[in-house]
Amino acid sequence: MSPYSAPTAPRPPLRVALAGIGVVGGGVVRLLEANRELIARRAGRPIEIVALSARDRHKDRGIDLGRYRWEDDMDALVAADDVDVVVEMIGGADGPALTLARHTLGAGKALVTANKAMIAHHGLDLARIAEEKDTPLKYEAAVAGGIPVIKAIREGASANEIARVYGILNGTCNYILTQMERNGASFADALAAAQAEGYAEADPTFDVDGIDAAHKLSILAALCFGTRLDIDAVTADGIRGLIAADIREAEALGHRVRLIGMAERDAGGLYQHVQPCLVPADHPLAYVPGALNAVVAEGNFVGRLFFEGAGAGAGPTASAIVADIIDIARDEYGPAFAMPVDALDAAPVADAGARIGKHYVRLIVEDRIGVLAEIAAAMRDAGVSIESLIQRGSEDGSGVVIVLVTHEGPAKTIDTALGILAASDHVVGTPMHMPILAL
Repeated sequence: MSPYSAPTAPRPPLRVALAGIGVVGGGVVRLLEANRELIARRAGRPIEIVALSARDRHKDRGIDLGRYRWEDDMDALVAADDVDVVVEMIGGADGPALTLARHTLGAGKALVTANKAMIAHHGLDLARIAEEKDTPLKYEAAVAGGIPVIKAIREGASANEIARVYGILNGTCNYILTQMERNGASFADALAAAQAEGYAEADPTFDVDGIDAAHKLSILAALCFGTRLDIDAVTADGIRGLIAADIREAEALGHRVRLIGMAERDAGGLYQHVQPCLVPADHPLAYVPGALNAVVAEGNFVGRLFFEGAGAGAGPTASAIVADIIDIARDEYGPAFAMPVDALDAAPVADAGARIGKHYVRLIVEDRIGVLAEIAAAMRDAGVSIESLIQRGSEDGSGVVIVLVTHEGPAKTIDTALGILAASDHVVGTPMHMPILAL
């Protein structure tokens, strides 16, 4: 029968169980209910929720869940004969989420997850189980929310050698930076605004310290470069150390500050780093505002691919989860990381200090004669070539803001210079060092 022909007999429904009915889980229920007929036509068969499980079955979730079977024990979802797919939305790298994932795949049932921490830490083990059982492991929602970047890289760009992948991978940080950019807010005030709007958790550590973005970057790197997941090889510097002056000085230099996750493979190994960077104002990433995410992948034949959209939230994340379920309904799946686990390389970790580029350095120093000479001497002794230097008074009168832009050179020379200056009695607070993103 031609694949374009309608089946002679309707295919049975794909039966789905949901574990974790929070904001995203509620979004999945709403989406499957609202677009039921359209989804069935696109999937080639109905998709039905048959069971739910969460910690509190009596919690008011703003949606009628009474029509679905409730299981207090999540393992019952795996054991049930009427469940084909388990959707894990519990969260956490380990614990109940990981146990459920292993049991689901081990039972030969398909797993869909939005859990980037679990995939970053245990994705290879889960992918191996999925291969052994010939069952799908899908995780589109784990990276960049509603942006279909996993599918685009794994399938659409699969013929390309990817030179590098980078982008804005955390909407909370991007919202904070946008507030600082537009309103001149301090980091603390911008974070408070993000928390008030629901973009940041009460404990924002995973977001503002770059950990969330590091999880996503490690997954993208494995897909793009055919390498084994290695979350321990991803270094992360967050945005806590930024001050309003950094945003203003970046703008005066024709740049904007963005938290960038960057992965690149070369002869020296695989580089994976999350850190605030100066992005040229004419680069597409400079125009990504608020809580949006964006990913850039550069292929040797396709050129630059740019993906932008909502990186979190009930609707976008549910959209990605249901797209994975539709793929499973169509029997469209393959290796979780675009190739079998045994074909993935164990790439050496590249020396981040050897990366060549221009750098932004900001210091706050006491207003004393000889401080500039001390800074210049430290840069000279470390082998840093200064392209420009700006000196301004600080807003609170606590010192003088010194901003340096360097010529191209290895990153380790900046670290060496700042190490020298750390011993100075005239440097106030912690310096800020950001690479300047090259187009």
